[in-house]
Amino acid sequence: MSDRETRHKAAMEKLKAHVDEKVAKATEQRGLLLVNTGNGKGKTTAAWGTVTRALGYGYKVGVVQFIKGLWECGERNRLEEDPHLSVAIMATGFTWDTQNREADTAACQAVWQQAEAMLSDPDTYLVVLDEITYMLKFGYLDIATVKQALANRPREQTVIITGRNAHRELVAMADTVTEMHEVRHAFNNGLQARRGIDF
Repeated sequence: MSDRETRHKAAMEKLKAHVDEKVAKATEQRGLLLVNTGNGKGKTTAAWGTVTRALGYGYKVGVVQFIKGLWECGERNRLEEDPHLSVAIMATGFTWDTQNREADTAACQAVWQQAEAMLSDPDTYLVVLDEITYMLKFGYLDIATVKQALANRPREQTVIITGRNAHRELVAMADTVTEMHEVRHAFNNGLQARRGIDF
């Protein structure tokens, strides 16, 4: 065996021992709070992937779409017939220019009531709060209200929060935080969002 092969084997054994040690220490079983944030693409896509995974095991799942609800959504189109999936949509849509703050606030509060029902349901295994970060940033939802609902949810329930600029208090609460970092985006080079790929 060459020196290089010997070093590689030693490094792999060390890595395996490190992973085995972490697995042995991971003894707690409960739902998680996951935050997908950052300016890169893929936060909602990753959340829908986890929705698909949970539905594949027959778990009950709730998705609340705070911004993209009126937009076409291939994942929702494919999965909405699953009897284990409930989707709540901020039906008026979100006005980026905040031309009607009162209507946006009312729509947000209405869909938040549906989110609270999901977050208090012990049979709902996974809840996705898609793009909720914007609702907090623009003051349509109060961070204390959201934190209380998250803290009081059933122990076995996992929640995924998506959106840019996640509130620091949500990041502090989270078990796992993933920041999507944009290196390059096709849209910035004049390429349109592609059906079946981007939505």
